[in-house]
Amino acid sequence: MPKLIITENPEKWKINAEGASIISPSDYFGNSAYLESKNYMIVNLCRSHQYQSLGYYVSLLAEARSHKVIPEISVLQDFRFPSFIKDDAEEFDTLIQDTLKGESSSKVSINIYFGQVDNVSYSKLGILLFNLFQVPIIQAIFSKKDKWQLQSLKPLHLKNLDETGFKKLQEALHFYVTGKKVVRKKYSRKKYDLAILVNPDDPNPPSSPQALQKFIAAADKLGFNTEMITKNDFGKLVQFDALFIRETTNVNHHTYRFAKKAEAEGLVVFDDPGSILRCTNKVYLHELLVANKIAVPKSHIIRKDHQIIPDTFKYPMVIKQPDGSFSKGVKKVADDAELHATLKDMFQKSELLIVQEFMPTTYDWRVGVINKQPLYVCRYFMAQNHWQIINWKKDNQHRDGKSETVAVEDAPWALIDLALKATSLIGDGLYGVDIKEVNGKFYVIEINDNPSIDAGIEDRVLKNGLYTKIMETFVERLEK
Repeated sequence: MPKLIITENPEKWKINAEGASIISPSDYFGNSAYLESKNYMIVNLCRSHQYQSLGYYVSLLAEARSHKVIPEISVLQDFRFPSFIKDDAEEFDTLIQDTLKGESSSKVSINIYFGQVDNVSYSKLGILLFNLFQVPIIQAIFSKKDKWQLQSLKPLHLKNLDETGFKKLQEALHFYVTGKKVVRKKYSRKKYDLAILVNPDDPNPPSSPQALQKFIAAADKLGFNTEMITKNDFGKLVQFDALFIRETTNVNHHTYRFAKKAEAEGLVVFDDPGSILRCTNKVYLHELLVANKIAVPKSHIIRKDHQIIPDTFKYPMVIKQPDGSFSKGVKKVADDAELHATLKDMFQKSELLIVQEFMPTTYDWRVGVINKQPLYVCRYFMAQNHWQIINWKKDNQHRDGKSETVAVEDAPWALIDLALKATSLIGDGLYGVDIKEVNGKFYVIEINDNPSIDAGIEDRVLKNGLYTKIMETFVERLEK
């Protein structure tokens, strides 16, 4: 992707960035070549980003031309409302206090160049602020009374930098513009760049480290340079062609923001934001499946202000939070006392809950689906002495039941058909459909947008072909 660095008087600043052209706003506005192609990355280093300034119009026209631009108009709008920025800062107050606790003065000024800072002890704070407010050069000023607070955050221009600051900008700009080459310098250049989003601290991630390595190996063979990223790498998304989310997703979560950003930037992304939105809320899924006559266990939605359960439900029954995952947020109740205690607890987090009939089975089916085609079939057996496939204990410890993997062609046809019908209501991404079988009939329990794929379990039949198939789907969509 061609890169353009735009600033007034390009010849004055002598910016050196490998692979990038340095042009003026007039060149960008007037050259028809920049209008005819969407394939540009724009770094806007204009003197002012105020409303209707040259810098403002550079970002505005870049977005109108579908160019990838930093800063975006929405970010510039944020800077018009300083109170919003200070409110956002409250969300990372702990990091601010931890970073600045050793400071002897009552005021600290930090210049951030594309996420990089002069003082390495400020690195995490610099990266976070850049990820939240993606402006090339930002000055953050913190002051302390009872505790450290973000006093102000403002964009800087080249003219505000001394010689040391300009040198730091050059280094940071070089990494930002040619970041893929720097990050991947030990690899040969490949056709595409893939980011895999992971959470190293997740106690039950959707893919084990061994599975992640198999994904990377499969991607490498198909022409991808692959980099593992975390929630702190939001600002790097524009450097990639595709995003594969391999941490537990939720709407009120950074995984959804990553998916939205990736989709807006034109990346191929699994899980796409639409699938995350639909799959991570069990109330939505219940209504969707019932409306489309997909077989589900007998269920009923109850409201916080109307906690009435129909008489047709008998104990034991299951109560579900809308956004639970990996068997969390699902409780079995055996009598009125357990029911009232469970409702009281769960209604603190949601206005709606689902009550569902209890269907005891020795295992749950899981059908993996990608691009509206079956990918794998597993039986997950209940954890020992437990009614779910995962038995969560104290301190995030858990015990899983056994599993068996079945070739797709050997699985019941009705099982596969139900899984494909259910996922077609969600999209054409990567899904795992949990299904119960009772007396030869199949019932959808839920659809997961971020299904488990672990080495030695889901890949037991297809082996490395499972990982290859998923990566091939990325390639097919990129080539479209």
